[in-house]
Amino acid sequence: MLTVSDLLELRLGKLREAVTDWQTMAGRLQRLAEGKDGISAADLAQQAGSADWHGVNATVTREFITKTSREFGQAAAEAKTVLGLLRDTHSDLAKHKSDLQTAIDNGRTRRIRHDEDGTARYAHPQGMLGSEITDKPSQAELDAAAERVTRILWEATETDRIAAEALRGIAKNKHDFRTGGPKDLAAADARQGKKEAEYWAKKIKEGDVSEWSDKELARFNESLRNQRDNKAFTATLATSLGGEGTLQFWRDLAAPPGADIEGDRAKMLAHVQDNLSMSLANATHVDTPAMDEWKRDVIAAGDKKFPLPDGIQGPYGFQIASSLMKKGKFASGFLNDYGTKMIEFEREKGKSPAYGNPGNLWGFDSRLDYPPSDKPNDPVAGFLEGLAHNPGASAAFFKGSTQGEGLEPIDNYDYLVGAKGDEANAPDVRSWPQGEDGKPAGYASLGHALESATLGYAYDDKTPEIPPTKTDAQIEARQDRTDLMRRVVDHYNSADTIDGQPGMRDSLARMAAGHVDSITYTVSDFGGSRGPADVDGLLDAGKKHLVHLGDGTPNFLRALASDQDSYATVSSAQQVYGTSLMAAQGNDHGAAMDAGGYSLKVHGALDEARIEAIGKEFADEEDKRNEALEKQAGWRKFAASAAIGTAVGVGAATVIPAGAAAAIAVPLAFEAGGGAVETFSTNTFDWLKADEYDNTQQAINSIDAAKRAGESNAMAPIVKYAESAGIIGGSWRKDEPDLLAQYGAGVGLTDTDNARK
Repeated sequence: MLTVSDLLELRLGKLREAVTDWQTMAGRLQRLAEGKDGISAADLAQQAGSADWHGVNATVTREFITKTSREFGQAAAEAKTVLGLLRDTHSDLAKHKSDLQTAIDNGRTRRIRHDEDGTARYAHPQGMLGSEITDKPSQAELDAAAERVTRILWEATETDRIAAEALRGIAKNKHDFRTGGPKDLAAADARQGKKEAEYWAKKIKEGDVSEWSDKELARFNESLRNQRDNKAFTATLATSLGGEGTLQFWRDLAAPPGADIEGDRAKMLAHVQDNLSMSLANATHVDTPAMDEWKRDVIAAGDKKFPLPDGIQGPYGFQIASSLMKKGKFASGFLNDYGTKMIEFEREKGKSPAYGNPGNLWGFDSRLDYPPSDKPNDPVAGFLEGLAHNPGASAAFFKGSTQGEGLEPIDNYDYLVGAKGDEANAPDVRSWPQGEDGKPAGYASLGHALESATLGYAYDDKTPEIPPTKTDAQIEARQDRTDLMRRVVDHYNSADTIDGQPGMRDSLARMAAGHVDSITYTVSDFGGSRGPADVDGLLDAGKKHLVHLGDGTPNFLRALASDQDSYATVSSAQQVYGTSLMAAQGNDHGAAMDAGGYSLKVHGALDEARIEAIGKEFADEEDKRNEALEKQAGWRKFAASAAIGTAVGVGAATVIPAGAAAAIAVPLAFEAGGGAVETFSTNTFDWLKADEYDNTQQAINSIDAAKRAGESNAMAPIVKYAESAGIIGGSWRKDEPDLLAQYGAGVGLTDTDNARK
């Protein structure tokens, strides 16, 4: 792969000259072939054909002239091919070089430096101690920067590879122009991809893939990695193998009879599984009859067993297919058709005493997933990872329902999350298979799918953006997301519910952070006062499409705040949103302080719930309680600077929470600004970025001290705004009681019993 230096130092002048030269050459050959003035190859061919030849000339000479004139046309066509390839290569490499330079320059503003392979690291300022640096990039920020640069290097390498292979192919025959060639880089990519796929499909069909050497497996993985975005390759490979053949191939490769694959082979299979998953995902977006047939065959093979040799029980097709859905964005229609059939099959089988529950149904324990883990081969979990990478499909699936022969219909959401509803005859919900630790497994995948459905971007997107709401379709999609979020808030309203589904908590916290604007809107209402107080106008509820998430919102916040990481995620997102909400009021300082008050209310609810949880958990263990309170008061480093845009016009801020794997697009209260909005947004966000949420205090050893820390954290953005706006003295004294009242109201929403000794 090209290195950073290779691309940055790439000199494109010679390539540009080659494009110009071939442009001239192609024009000259075209004129010779067709001609506009004087004699041309076409004229010669016409005259040769109409001349009255005799003897040897009637055969040899006529044939020679006809063939030669035809070669002028072939030479002209081949010159156009070379020109197209060189022109596209120059254009693409210039773009890759520019993109890389931009990424490097952006990284430098955060003191991020890149190694030759794209790896990102923090460049410590010379002469400064680590303790003096308060604006370091977070690890998640470094990972995102590395991913951007690595992707650019990979794309540039692909451009170079495709062009080189195409040009070498043209140059193979030095004395014949009849071989032709692709008209441009895209055509070359498609031609090479199709040829590569045909080679591997033939090889897969010819022998036992479980006997492939490590070298052969590595070559196959390299082809998948290079071609996984090439639809000519991915669709050809899929359709050549067929639906069942694709599943059989992965079963044979991943779960050969009697083999327990470990070490380097297992690591290589993990890469193959990821790249094959992304390749198949790409193929599902190809709209051809052959791919439609492949999709139907995969779904139809879901309830079929794929036995091992000698009649040993093997996995269902659903299990194999789902194991290949964990990476890449599969087509929405295919995902929903597949998921519906799979859950119908699971529910129908559940009626049989021979199965009874998904754990028994999917009990095949031969390995399909790499790297090896103790998780069951649950196809629902793998399918949910597919939804987690396709927000539109995920939202549609959770709106849908399944029934099955002889069964009551049930919403997919209710079935998966365990929401039985109020009806006495409500259908049974899913019993999730257990891992080796005896705990239900797969809920993390459910959380990932719900994240994509409620937030509108893939759960593991390193640089997520809030989906726009400019068109009717986009607004409708926003409504679907908030409707589902309302159901999430209603169901996950206790810590017991969340903790009963291991792996869900991080996702729920990220969902709350992504909908913190609607949470603020919901909590702002007190006894129906939102109308007279014109909270809708203050929060710009109509334009921002804010919704009331239900009366269970305080309980949802209490449940999240029972955990330190969840509390930090949501509380920090609230600090970002509250800061932007004040800045959005511009010169209307009174409105800004009111907006800060509503943000305080949410902080109060979170702080009280967190402190109560600590008090109850360690009611009889004072030392542990004090240690937990100390951590609670000192939460910090939410990596605001990774994503808070200080320039006005930013529509969403990406925030990366401590301890969480994914980034969050936290909504801001403004999209475009000027004047006062620019002034105050710059001041407040500059402060927020510089302070990095550094709310660390000295050791806290009591609930009261932790409460003071929470109050200080919540008030900090408001105090900073007041200082910037000149709100001091009497003006501040006028606002302070209202601010304290709002914080206290938030405390009251989640206050039950501090359980202190």
